[in-house]
Amino acid sequence: MDRRDDSCCSAGGGGGASLVGELVGDVVMWRRGDVSACLLAATVSGWLLFGSGGYTFLSLASNVLLLLLTVLFLWAKAARLLNRPEPPIPEMCVSQQVVNEVAALLHSGMNTVFSVFHDIALGKDSVLFYQVFLSLWIISIIGSLTDFTTLCYTSIVAVLTIPALYQKYEECIDRYIRFAYLNLQMYEMVYERFSAKCFHRARDLVIEVLKEP
Repeated sequence: MDRRDDSCCSAGGGGGASLVGELVGDVVMWRRGDVSACLLAATVSGWLLFGSGGYTFLSLASNVLLLLLTVLFLWAKAARLLNRPEPPIPEMCVSQQVVNEVAALLHSGMNTVFSVFHDIALGKDSVLFYQVFLSLWIISIIGSLTDFTTLCYTSIVAVLTIPALYQKYEECIDRYIRFAYLNLQMYEMVYERFSAKCFHRARDLVIEVLKEP
């Protein structure tokens, strides 16, 4: 493959990744409300079913596929015997474009992760190291409090609700955040003055005790 082919592949991969990223952004921000609503409903239903229903994903998927294949098989056999139309099953296949888009997205994400790991391992970016360290530490704490399945369901629900709600009520949320930040600064100043006053009193008390014979 020559350079022109490589450049075409790179351009196609970049376009596929951009299309996938645009689709994800539309779903997260509810610009495609039907897809977002279905994904949120499926996530909540799966959470309730697998979390409290006593099922596992593997057993449920196997039972559903077993029932579906049995019904379709018997339907097709009966249709042939009775000269009736067969079940309307469309031809299922994955297009090459979808495969290219998913591969381009995985390729970009893995390269980003490897680049970050390389920079941290060689000590090139201290700020990035502290950010990744803090993120992994928080993930470790959250992982010790809950299981991986619940964490995945919670993350999906948060991604599908928090950005959309923030965009809708941005002004109100920003106003409360500014109010909370001002109160936090005020409490911090009060705490600093109180701690400084206590420190000075304790220091004076220690000095008086040391001066006594």
